This record gives sequence, C-alpha cells and structure tokens, in this order.
Amino acid sequence: MAVNTVSTSLEQRWRDILAVHARTMCEIDRVLHPHGLGASDFEVLDILATESPREGDQCRVQNLVGRVHLSQSALSRLIGRLEKDGLVERSMCVEDRRGVWVSLTRKGRDLHSEVLPLQREVLAKMLDG
Repeated sequence: MAVNTVSTSLEQRWRDILAVHARTMCEIDRVLHPHGLGASDFEVLDILATESPREGDQCRVQNLVGRVHLSQSALSRLIGRLEKDGLVERSMCVEDRRGVWVSLTRKGRDLHSEVLPLQREVLAKMLDG
C-alpha cells in the first residue's frame, strides 16, 4: 500500500511539473508572438546571448543541444529559421568540419534585449510561489 501511495505522489508531482511547464511555455509564446518569436526561439537567443556576450562571439551548435528541449534536427531547423530572419549567423568550424558555429547578429541581440524583460516577467508570474 505504501508503494502505491509513493508512486501516486510521484506521478502527481510529475504531472504538476508538466502542467506548470506547459502553461509557462504557452504564456511565453503568447507574449513573444507579437515580436515574431516563440518560446523555443527565445531560448536559443537567450543561451547565445549568455554564452556569447560580445558581438562576434560564437557558440557551437552542439553546445545548444541538450540545453534546448528540442531534438538535434528540430534545433537545426529552428536555427535555420532564425538565420533566415537575420537573427543569427551560422558558419562552419574550421578545426572540425562537422561542427557548426552560430552567433547572434546585431538584429538578434537587439530583439533579445527587447523581449528579455517580457520573458522574465512571465517566468516570475508563473513560477513565483
């Protein structure tokens, strides 16, 4: 009987976590939509802004895998969309021809700075308490 209670408690906590995640992602999507971004788009821009704080800094795409909750192919497509929108640039890694570098453009940095307070406001509202 105790195992069922523990199992039920764990399942409920897991479902609660998933529900908070889903509601938070939907709210971030809603707030960022007028700026042409979704929650996953923002996550990539935010990680790049953190990992590559100066203009011209680069980050390997492989370093984004696992930090963004997308498959490698979905991440690649997302980066392609961001590149098409002029928010990031990709280049081949000279040392390792299989590697790809990605960096924020000036437009990407400006958009990230503009929407960062909106995303953080959603996080505070959804996760505080």
